[in-house]
Amino acid sequence: MARHPVLFVGHGSPMNAIEDNVWSRGHAALAALVPRPRAILAVSAHWESDGTFTTLDDPPPTIHDFGGFPAELYAMRYPAPGEPALARRAAALTGGSATDGRGLDHGTWSVLHRMFPAADVPVAQLSLDVRLAPGEHLALGRALLPLRDEGVLILGSGNLTHDLRDAFSRMRRGDASTPDWAARFDADAARALAARDEPWLVGALDTPDGRRAHPTAEHWLPILYAAGAADARDAVSFPVMGFDLGSLSMRCVLFA
Repeated sequence: MARHPVLFVGHGSPMNAIEDNVWSRGHAALAALVPRPRAILAVSAHWESDGTFTTLDDPPPTIHDFGGFPAELYAMRYPAPGEPALARRAAALTGGSATDGRGLDHGTWSVLHRMFPAADVPVAQLSLDVRLAPGEHLALGRALLPLRDEGVLILGSGNLTHDLRDAFSRMRRGDASTPDWAARFDADAARALAARDEPWLVGALDTPDGRRAHPTAEHWLPILYAAGAADARDAVSFPVMGFDLGSLSMRCVLFA
């Protein structure tokens, strides 16, 4: 079996699950860039925990972890099967625990709804341990690399820049311009990913632009799992690029 690619998706607003826009079309087009996986292990910005956990639920429920959106979005379900064996395998690789009672949050299902609308690929999700340093998250991603040889798509889901206060302020003002700090950090991240500059990736949030781009770390950490699960033979490409609401990077990264 050929080694499966790794994908990071800038997921943005949950509205991308129901709107026809440049981002929803971009997410849909990602499916053609990867072989059909046996299963998916998703690492989303929206599951933070004290410890590393994976989802045993089969099927995993659809979590609507947001507020103030249209009823149509809350009515959505992504009825993919779970994959308990993958959950246990990923837990063993990372030294974590497989657990039930947790479903798929919008960082996972809003993207997979576009990529695999039939919801017929089994999905498990892995949490972000808030106690870990960035380098430890990168190491956990590296520990997941064997899954790529087992037909598993490792999917990171976050955003390379994510300051919602700035984005919503621009939306209220009708200002779609991209601030210099967001453009710089997004470009620096793309350079570091292409160059496999792990020291930069690990220390990115300690830079002035990194602190501005990520007031909190959770939307950055999934790219560390994707970068960790990549190997030196992978080409790095950016199938989706651009900014939503001015400062929210929607860049997607493919390691293949």
